[in-house]
Amino acid sequence: MPINVKLDDLLHERRMTLTELAERVDLTLANLSILKTGKAKAMRFSTLEAICRELECQPGDLLGYESN
Repeated sequence: MPINVKLDDLLHERRMTLTELAERVDLTLANLSILKTGKAKAMRFSTLEAICRELECQPGDLLGYESN
């Protein structure tokens, strides 16, 4: 998929664990893990908003596009 999720990089920059983020945004660790590994097929805007709020980032910081 040409859309990639840079959640791992953002977590590392902010010295936050996936578990901590899951608690802050009220998502399961499993769902965040699916997102982090790029296996998610969709994401709700409310989820994107919560992640951006907690990581203090913009959606473009979290998502990238690579053409084939």
